Amino acid sequence: MQIRRGIAVSPGVAIGPAMLLGTETFRIPQRVISASAVDMELSRFRVALESVCEEISHNERLARERLGDQYAAIFSAHLMMARDTQLLQQIEDLIRKYHSPEYSASQVLRQYAKRLEDLGGQYLSERSVDIYDLEKRLLRLLLGERREELAHLTAPVLVLANNLTPSETANLDRKFVLGFATEVGGHTSHTAILAGALEIPAVVGVGKFLRDVSGAETIIIDGSHGVVIVDPDPETLAKYRVLEARFQSQERRLNSQRELPCETGDGVPITVMGNIEFPAEAEPCREKGAAGIGLYRTEFLYLGSNREPTEEDHFQAYCQVLKAFPDHPVIIRTLDLGSDKMPGALRAAYPEGVNPALSVRSIRLSLQNLQLFKTQLRAALRAAEFGDLRIMFPLITTLLEFRQARMVLGDVIEDLEEQGVPFKRDVPVGMMVEVPSAAIMADEFAREVDFFSLGTNDLIQYTLAVDRADQGVAYLYREGDPSILRMIRMVVEAARKHGIPVSVCGQMSTSPMFLPLLVGMGIRQVSVTPHAIPELKEVIRKLTIERAEKIAARAMEFDVARDVENYLWGELKRLCPELMQLD
Repeated sequence: MQIRRGIAVSPGVAIGPAMLLGTETFRIPQRVISASAVDMELSRFRVALESVCEEISHNERLARERLGDQYAAIFSAHLMMARDTQLLQQIEDLIRKYHSPEYSASQVLRQYAKRLEDLGGQYLSERSVDIYDLEKRLLRLLLGERREELAHLTAPVLVLANNLTPSETANLDRKFVLGFATEVGGHTSHTAILAGALEIPAVVGVGKFLRDVSGAETIIIDGSHGVVIVDPDPETLAKYRVLEARFQSQERRLNSQRELPCETGDGVPITVMGNIEFPAEAEPCREKGAAGIGLYRTEFLYLGSNREPTEEDHFQAYCQVLKAFPDHPVIIRTLDLGSDKMPGALRAAYPEGVNPALSVRSIRLSLQNLQLFKTQLRAALRAAEFGDLRIMFPLITTLLEFRQARMVLGDVIEDLEEQGVPFKRDVPVGMMVEVPSAAIMADEFAREVDFFSLGTNDLIQYTLAVDRADQGVAYLYREGDPSILRMIRMVVEAARKHGIPVSVCGQMSTSPMFLPLLVGMGIRQVSVTPHAIPELKEVIRKLTIERAEKIAARAMEFDVARDVENYLWGELKRLCPELMQLD
């Protein structure tokens, strides 16, 4: 039996036989062609390319039917890449220099992928997968080699792969694919996002393990805890069979309680909202019992296309979410991307040696591209007429940045008034607290903002100087680190002093273990991934403010993260023993 750990990206337990996709490469039989064959080989390449474009278009339609327009946009971007004139010209130029179409396509596409990987950063590395996807499709058609199609399965399996491309993930049949695990990948990969939308238990970033697995071996995938078990012994298999049944039973039980009040045992209401990336996710959030959207990430309006989204694109997306929550707040976070990830003319690679996490990203990018920023703000103010829309600025580091962003918003308001465009003027404006400077200056910020939202993922990364996607230092990324707790306390105290609300929208708030601590520190609103909502509401109903405050006070006495987390884990077991049946 082997136990491997990775990144949990879609919860649940799946048990079944392995379908091993491996890391297959295509053998290119020849590199050089004769001069007389150039025209014929160019024609063969173009025929293969057209077939690939037809396949991608089919996947785009499939994703739109199953998941909605925002997911289909992933494949729209693939199609644009496959038809990129500069890319195709480079491949055809190589063919004209007497190289085979197979060699030419592989050479050019891998150069593009390598450039993305060399730029550094988890996100860009994951985007290179999209280029490898195009390479595989072309080579399969040119060479006549096929990988077993996931869409044609006839029996239940667990898929194990070095990676799954977005097109492969979108084709997964939930009736036969019980779960999947990959050697590479992260939270921000298209594959992870699609897995969550399909609600298939999944673990990514497991590391090299395929060489130790044989096809049809029994596999356990624990998508809730990021665990993959290969060839489990009878005792472990029996344990997980019970866990699988409990998970399904508990999911039904929690979902049946979605209408119960979300308040502590002593009657204090706690607001649990949802985090979303696509408008289509708003309805499932509502069905899970969310009291609004606490974090609507708007990046995929940009990432799904090689063109900048129009004001109408923004407006329609925001209105779709407001329609699902007509009587609850919807917090729109303005663009939170780096310039390395932007489409079209804004796609600017960082100079060698520059760290994207510390360069032009988020509010900095918006303030350097005012037309882009104003387009988004105009759409938000217009959409605000149809519900309780609020605007939140990401990665604010100084008071000057926030004031500049507010000034741009003021300019947009004046423009809309002059043009006679209907909009809502008094939209609440808040900020993400996700860097130490913002937490330290929280008292000053609280005089000028309408609300705070603690983005604990970045706050932990910037405070502890740890990239959690880097396996070499990921063990240092600890949500329970005392420095993080003190940062949170500073922000909560500043918010309380100035009478503004503060929520937590990072991964920390999704964990039931940390929820009593946050409530005890004064947090009365959290925004979490949709699948966590029913579980967190149950923890809240078992909690009292007095108990939460005692838990928080005790946790603040520890001086290392391990002791904090062990203590909180023990308290959760005492508070909700029935939830611990899954651990």
